[in-house]
Amino acid sequence: MNNRNFSRGLFLIAISLVFGLQSLRYPIGDFSRAGPGLFPALVSFLLFLIGLATVIRSRFVERVHLDLNFKNIAIIIASLCGFAVISMVVNMIAGIVFMVFFSTLAGTSYSWWRNVKIAAGLVTMALVLQKLLGLNLPLY
Repeated sequence: MNNRNFSRGLFLIAISLVFGLQSLRYPIGDFSRAGPGLFPALVSFLLFLIGLATVIRSRFVERVHLDLNFKNIAIIIASLCGFAVISMVVNMIAGIVFMVFFSTLAGTSYSWWRNVKIAAGLVTMALVLQKLLGLNLPLY
């Protein structure tokens, strides 16, 4: 199973099943009066369809070899864990900046200016979510 497209489709199907089955624990309701489980059930169903289409498509296109770079996987996991720890200890803005700058070490090219723009965009989105939607985010 070294086909990247096939593996990607199976991963999407697995993620959709995990969230879809969890959403069934909540009342679904109907479209005129939606319950708390309707939106996650719909999103997971659409993700399942995308995964199924990816698996079917992988049978008709040329196989792409799946390369796993464990160093990059470890860098991404460490950046997410660092984001969580820094967000709890300091604040979320510092966690976002850490996550952006540390996760780009997994890439092939490093651009300081691009990282600044990405971090600024994510901080702006977090501020919008906090101020306009009233989410309780520990930004500062």
